[in-house]
Amino acid sequence: MKPTAAFFWRKLDHPGHDSCRLFHLSNGWRLSGAAVFWDEGRPCHLGYEVATDAEWRTRRARVVGYVGNRAIDLRINTAAGAHWKVGGEGQSNIAGCPDVDLGFTPATNLIAVRRLSLKVGQRAQAPAACLSFPGMRFVKLPQTYHRISRTEYAYEAPTVGYAGTLQVAASGAIVHYPRLFERLAEG
Repeated sequence: MKPTAAFFWRKLDHPGHDSCRLFHLSNGWRLSGAAVFWDEGRPCHLGYEVATDAEWRTRRARVVGYVGNRAIDLRINTAAGAHWKVGGEGQSNIAGCPDVDLGFTPATNLIAVRRLSLKVGQRAQAPAACLSFPGMRFVKLPQTYHRISRTEYAYEAPTVGYAGTLQVAASGAIVHYPRLFERLAEG
């Protein structure tokens, strides 16, 4: 299967990169990528895959790799009503979140941007089941996307103290995530 797009980002807060491909499936979409970076004296390598339905609602995700000496292998599933399971165990703390946000990559912001499909001037709440880094635990992340131009979104995640103007490509991929990531290429 040929990808519909491929992305390559550089981390701005630590040495590292992220590369991801987007695939259109018969019943939805799939992001598949890897982030390799250095954080707090630890090498990190995290492969990820996120599958959505045709309306960009997350159905499942997987993260494998390592953070320093700690092995990571997480399997995430959701069912109707945004009920989440991680490794088969229910996660009531993230119930009701339509999106997964893998906190170590800008790739998953594409899912919310595409699912919301905002017109210029529109604003929406987009709470996400966020995989916190470096703890690698899921928490509910309140987020707001406000489309302020064809290629810009005022983005806020108040519980983590982040606000900035995201620059976004026509594909929905982040071009510039202030202080965190910048896209180097899209293919």
